[in-house]
Amino acid sequence: MFIAIIGTRCSGKTAVEDYLVSKDFQRVRILNDSEDLNDDSSSYESASTIDPYNDQVASKHLSFLSMGPSTPGPASIASRFHEKPRCFSSPSSLLDHVTRNWRMDFVTVDLYTRDVLEAFVKRPFFLLLSIDAPLLDRFHRSNNSPHPVSLEEFVREDDSIVFGVGETFSLHNLSDLVNIHVSNTFQNFTLLHSHLDDLNLLDPGHLRPHWDAYFMTLASLASKRSNCMKRRVGVVLVRENRILATGYNGTPRGLTNCNEGGCIQCNRTSYPGNIAHECVCLHAEENALLEAGRERVGLGSVLYCNTCPCLKCTIKIIQTGVKTVVYNLSYKMDDASARLLAEAGVELRRFQPVHKH
Repeated sequence: MFIAIIGTRCSGKTAVEDYLVSKDFQRVRILNDSEDLNDDSSSYESASTIDPYNDQVASKHLSFLSMGPSTPGPASIASRFHEKPRCFSSPSSLLDHVTRNWRMDFVTVDLYTRDVLEAFVKRPFFLLLSIDAPLLDRFHRSNNSPHPVSLEEFVREDDSIVFGVGETFSLHNLSDLVNIHVSNTFQNFTLLHSHLDDLNLLDPGHLRPHWDAYFMTLASLASKRSNCMKRRVGVVLVRENRILATGYNGTPRGLTNCNEGGCIQCNRTSYPGNIAHECVCLHAEENALLEAGRERVGLGSVLYCNTCPCLKCTIKIIQTGVKTVVYNLSYKMDDASARLLAEAGVELRRFQPVHKH
């Protein structure tokens, strides 16, 4: 795995890098004299501008985590910073090296422009991690440096880094490339490291979603097509990890859409009085099962739904031969549906997404 760390000034980029080095990642650097690097690397606090053999600089750079009993002593700081990074003359030479050695683990804070990062994100072993921290905390941390600046100067520079005011580089422009975001509100290494441990950065699921995450993401995407006035539900029906059908809730084909008044029950708040009406919306599960048909469902099919099925859909799921139901969001009939599914021998389990921040 190759992890590149980006983030705001004094947010803790190097502290996260050091954590990964302690997990046997190799620190890599791009030499400053390379012409295709960012001109604002000094203001961005790229670690390539820090002398790894200067204990004073190393201690200053880590000073924002100096609170708490877990703060490492000078010896451990020196030991970590004296581990010589491997340097490269350009991003392309670094990319070539990590590609040829992709089974090894590397980390850097020297990649932070979109044109450079886009070449790396094509690789299946590359992960981009961003880190941020409260602005006032970062300002106080910056004042530990030999050249402190005023709050206004710090904010102006921060705006330039985040939004690219007057610059071609901006963190905001990189948000779509980020795999994991860390909010560094921690006051010592123990808390930061515990959070990073919980994130489990080495989990390959961060780079390539596991099957449950993959299909549940597709189910959530399918729900975006729904125009039901009560709730949006999406379903993906699969067998042997192959998609058989997808579905989302709404009125049947040829009828007025639910959000246009096609279902009085779902739109009951738009009509006067308490007139009872039957809902005419097809549920997402029904649409997917109708699309697939019993013969295509077959043995061992799995139904992924972003919301736990209702009773009506549960009996249809049982009848068509689905063997596993995976859901994310709870619904008012969870217990009743669970009892029926258990009686029919259908596995029901809740998907627990990994929060990447």
